[in-house]
Amino acid sequence: MHDFQYKKSGLYAEDAAVGKIVEQAGTPLYIYSHRTLLRHYKAFEEAFDGYPHVICFALKANSNLALLKLLAEEGSGADVVSGGELFFALKAGVPAEKIVYAGVGKTEEEIAYALKSRILMFNVESSDELETIDKIAGGLGVKAPIALRVNPNISASTHPYISTGLKKHKFGIPMEKALEYYCLADKLRNIKILGIHKHIGSQITKVAPFVEALKKVLALAENLKSQGIEIKYIDMGGGLGIPYNEEVSPHPKELAKAIIPLIKLYDFTLILEPGRSIVGNAGILVTKVLYLKKQHRKEFVIVDAGMNDLIRPSLYDAYHHIQPVRRNKGPLAVVDVVGPICESGDFFAKGRKLNRPQRGDLLAIMSAGAYGFSMSSNYNGRTRAAEVLVKGKDFFVIRERETYNDLIEDVKIPGFLK
Repeated sequence: MHDFQYKKSGLYAEDAAVGKIVEQAGTPLYIYSHRTLLRHYKAFEEAFDGYPHVICFALKANSNLALLKLLAEEGSGADVVSGGELFFALKAGVPAEKIVYAGVGKTEEEIAYALKSRILMFNVESSDELETIDKIAGGLGVKAPIALRVNPNISASTHPYISTGLKKHKFGIPMEKALEYYCLADKLRNIKILGIHKHIGSQITKVAPFVEALKKVLALAENLKSQGIEIKYIDMGGGLGIPYNEEVSPHPKELAKAIIPLIKLYDFTLILEPGRSIVGNAGILVTKVLYLKKQHRKEFVIVDAGMNDLIRPSLYDAYHHIQPVRRNKGPLAVVDVVGPICESGDFFAKGRKLNRPQRGDLLAIMSAGAYGFSMSSNYNGRTRAAEVLVKGKDFFVIRERETYNDLIEDVKIPGFLK
């Protein structure tokens, strides 16, 4: 559910007309709904109310500081995967004791930064990483809080690029080797074992894979206990999907109903790392139609946003619903909606039925709040889009549109070329 709806013939973000916002902020433009974002966050909090838990929003989905601050003020923690994301979370006011740090390639500098910041724990992905964390913690005179990310070898039935829970993936430690790795961690002087972490993928539209993975994690926890290793946190990861097209995605209440009966017999604190399910449908990308082009029985709608603004369709062949900002009664046409980037992979939709737009019309690319701006780039010398947050009738620019000067701000010309 989201708060982007038509009122009469125009699309609104909450109570603000999208067309009016564009008049002031231009295109391409990301627009986020304050109301939707809060409702989705609260859906997780309410679903797991009554069981000890921490909701750690996954910054990889969207790391805009204004959105992070909004969530932090509601009590959210953060799931980070880089020193930069840790910096964003702390800057936005997320308490360090609510931050978990994942990722297979943490650098020594990033590990030291996280230890000095006193985060809740690292989700460790390999024995090399574990030993590195131990060494750095020893040098700082602290104990490093960790969970091991275990790979339960479960298919999440999602796109292969965003599935992470099978043996062939780079993530985590094989479940059959988990006890061995925990025993290694237990012997390291500067390591404090706090939990078990698993994350099986993203855009998962069934509850069953979460349940199957949790059962394996709880069995591991029992095994660890028999070895004298006590676990305090079970980190379930994220991955709950959203409806992009016709998917029926579980509500957080369905997830809670399925997993709380399994975990309530234990004295654990549950960590959840939702990202897409909180911010995905809270955002849209608005783009302007530049040209219409017919070629070899194909009809193209060329817009001013490109794959540098939203790469998901190019990268995953992902579906995003596209609708006009102002309803039109033009004839239905089968079109490809494409951008200005010099790549054949620069598209938002192929063979899509739309009421044929006119030059200058605005189109809204829906469900763009997650993995939109956070994956954007300056490819082809393109400036990145502005971002706006709507609250009721008001809107606020939360990231200014880049300028050409921004593109060269950090570039240095060697003296011999001057």
